[in-house]
Amino acid sequence: MGGTLRVVHYLNQFFGQIGGEDKADTEPLKRDGAVGPGLLFQGIFGREVEIVGTVICGDNYFNEHTEEAMGAVLALIKGYGPDLVLAGPAFNAGRYGMACGAICEGVASRLGIPAVTGMFRENPGVELYRKSVYIVETKASSAGMKEAVQKMAVLALKLAKGEPLGSHEEAGYLPRGIRKNSFTSERGAARAVEMLLRKMKGDSFITEYSMPVFDRVEPLPPIEKLSEVTLALITSGGIVPKGNPDHVESSSASKYGKYNIRGVERLSSETYETAHGGYDPTYANDDPHRVLPLDVVRDLEREGAIGALYPYYYATVGNGTSVANAKGFAQEIAKDLLRDGVKAVIISST
Repeated sequence: MGGTLRVVHYLNQFFGQIGGEDKADTEPLKRDGAVGPGLLFQGIFGREVEIVGTVICGDNYFNEHTEEAMGAVLALIKGYGPDLVLAGPAFNAGRYGMACGAICEGVASRLGIPAVTGMFRENPGVELYRKSVYIVETKASSAGMKEAVQKMAVLALKLAKGEPLGSHEEAGYLPRGIRKNSFTSERGAARAVEMLLRKMKGDSFITEYSMPVFDRVEPLPPIEKLSEVTLALITSGGIVPKGNPDHVESSSASKYGKYNIRGVERLSSETYETAHGGYDPTYANDDPHRVLPLDVVRDLEREGAIGALYPYYYATVGNGTSVANAKGFAQEIAKDLLRDGVKAVIISST
């Protein structure tokens, strides 16, 4: 590919210098040239590349109007006639990562243009798009911006020029689960023995066939006398007081809410609703007990089947929420429950 490479850069409302959460509903728009992190990219690329345009969209708008937003973003990108598209980097921002992943996938599959993005390993966009998108691994926050941009720029140039990438370790992108045959000077048995010896010595080595790692949690012993314990309710189905006072995100949640239900016998559609953006909210809004079974647990409390119901419940949204965030929520909530003597929890989903 001869001449200067034309690049379009996708950014969210924050990095696109439109605004913060108050501008997260911004519809897709374009700016000619480089904006924000694009200036850093341009400096690294030099004269070999020109960032001809920047497409910006609010995180909430993209994730809540995905098909509509995707069509508009792809049309704006196509209008610049690029050779390459960059998105982000999104670091550990869940909604941003989901948008970057979707756009890169759309650019590659619908426009036939190579695309690269960057995310922290725990970003929910990684799990959803790693098989179809080249994602450079970044630090969790924008403190790692310079390193992320450098790694993305190197990979992007290789893709745009059609150069071989090599393994994901060599090229710096997260593994995509794609296996390719290659020839080496040593047969497999010899390489396996060498890796085993290195492992036994405690030396570093890179396996040629990485295995998935599963997080296993050993269950606690069953509760013998439920009638003597205090039980708490937690939901990832997004049931919150009307108006969502804690602004729990509809997807890729970065927070949870703790709500007082002391003396509350039922959840009505007038006072509670769901903040979840991953399912049709009609039935949950009509009767919040379909997601958070307060009515049934109150019956159990009156019958003496449980000792008492904890006077607060916790709510977040599981839709796209990263494992790291979910673990953080659990650790904080557990401290409350252990301090207050709660012995059992019912966790309801969607």
